[in-house]
Amino acid sequence: MSPSCKQPARSQGPEANGEEDATLKASHLVPLAPARLHVGCGRCAAAGWINVDLHEGPGVDVACDIRRGMPLPSEAFDCLVAIHVLQDMAYPDLLPALVELHRVLRTGGVLRLGLPDLDKALLAYFTGDHRYFYVPDRDAEDIGAKLITQIVWYGSVRTPMTYGFIAEMLARAGFHDVRRCSFSQTMSPYAEIVSLDNRERESLFVEAVR
Repeated sequence: MSPSCKQPARSQGPEANGEEDATLKASHLVPLAPARLHVGCGRCAAAGWINVDLHEGPGVDVACDIRRGMPLPSEAFDCLVAIHVLQDMAYPDLLPALVELHRVLRTGGVLRLGLPDLDKALLAYFTGDHRYFYVPDRDAEDIGAKLITQIVWYGSVRTPMTYGFIAEMLARAGFHDVRRCSFSQTMSPYAEIVSLDNRERESLFVEAVR
C-alpha cells in the first residue's frame, strides 16, 4: 500500500513508563466534546483534532511512540481515528496498541480504523485484475509479484489485515460493537469521524465502541 500518514504503534499507559509529567502537560490539549484524536497523522494533521505522530512536524500536537504509551489522560476522547497505521506494526505489538487506544477513549467512545484490505488484493489476484495494484511493472510484472509487493508495500507493512482478523483483535482489546463500514460512512454519532478517510480502493474501514 502506498505510504501515507502511517505510524508504527504499540502501547502501555504512560504511567507505566514514568511519563506522568508528560501526561499532565498534554492533558490541556484535550478540547471540549466531542474530543477527537488522530493517531499516526504523519503529514496529514487535521484541524479540529489532537494529532499524534511518531515524529514532530507541522500540525503534530503530540510526538510519541505509542508502543511506549501516549502521554494523554485516560478516557479523554469521544472518537479516535487511525488510518493506515496498524499494518506497519509487528503482530505482537497489535494487541497492546489497541489496548492503548481503548485506554484513551471514553466509555461509549468510537474508534475508526482504516487498513489495507487483504481480501481486496486477493480478489484482484485471483481475477487477474492487474489494474488494481499500484506496483509499477518496473518493480513487478507478474500479477503474483505485484500482489506480494503491494501486500508488504516494499517492506513497510508487517501485518496484513482482513476484517475477521482485526475484529477479533479489537474484541480481545476490550472493544465491542465491531462493525465494518463503507468509505465515508459511519454508524457512530460522530459524522466528522469519516473526514480522515482516504485510499478507498484498497482499504477496509472498521469501527468499534469502547
